[in-house]
Amino acid sequence: MLRTNKELTNYVIGASDGDVGHVKDFFFDDEDWVIRYLVVETGSWLNSRKVLISPYAIGDADWTARRLPVRINKEQVKNSPNIDTAKPVSRQHEIQYANYYDYPHYWEGSGYWGDGLYFPTMMSPDYLGQGPLDAVQQEVAEVYARAERTRHEGDDPHLRSCQAVVGYHLQASDGDIGHVSAMLVDEESWAIRYLVIDTGNWWVGHEVLVPPQWITAIDWYESQVSVKLTRASIRGAPLFDSSQALNRQHELDFYRYYDRPNYWDREKRHPPVLV
Repeated sequence: MLRTNKELTNYVIGASDGDVGHVKDFFFDDEDWVIRYLVVETGSWLNSRKVLISPYAIGDADWTARRLPVRINKEQVKNSPNIDTAKPVSRQHEIQYANYYDYPHYWEGSGYWGDGLYFPTMMSPDYLGQGPLDAVQQEVAEVYARAERTRHEGDDPHLRSCQAVVGYHLQASDGDIGHVSAMLVDEESWAIRYLVIDTGNWWVGHEVLVPPQWITAIDWYESQVSVKLTRASIRGAPLFDSSQALNRQHELDFYRYYDRPNYWDREKRHPPVLV
């Protein structure tokens, strides 16, 4: 199911030994358009410090109670690497964070979450059917991991704030069509499936969908995204109603209208193969 970033904002983050705080924002990467971290306001128990929570930690959500349980405890959150969420998060910070929690590095390998994965799953050799590593294999794996960490320390992680992008103008091939009002996020993969566009004065009272993969250019300084679609083609697409959950039939109709491949056929969710 798809949920907007607006809906997920202010959800409670519940650790194994008590609540951590409330979701205030999300960091997504602008290459794969996937939510990489939830920005959580911890409140009085941690002097309102803002911390990052990875989708790797999130368990089965309680949508009715607006609560996301996480598989970590409050002490782990308290001792996690201190990251200034008001500044760009560097790859070095991400490496420190991932190593602290012993999470895989999503930027290594194919798939949204690395190693061919489209879901934030903690994989192990036993799960993959290869059995535990012996001492030599473990040493080789550690040497490889150190080399990979060094190689990626200077990477640009391409992380952006969802809050910051809401309000960006969307430029069609023949004129402005509105602004980004929300993002629809896949609750399983944490991929951003669509930008929700408020068409404003151009088409009063209507919202349209644009998959981020269709974006042809982003001007971060001018707060503008561009797509190679005409206003007429956008206006003729199946209507979107943000007051109702987006169902698969609507998505099918949407992609058939544009005659473009859908994301669920494109993403072949095979388990990775270690070599």
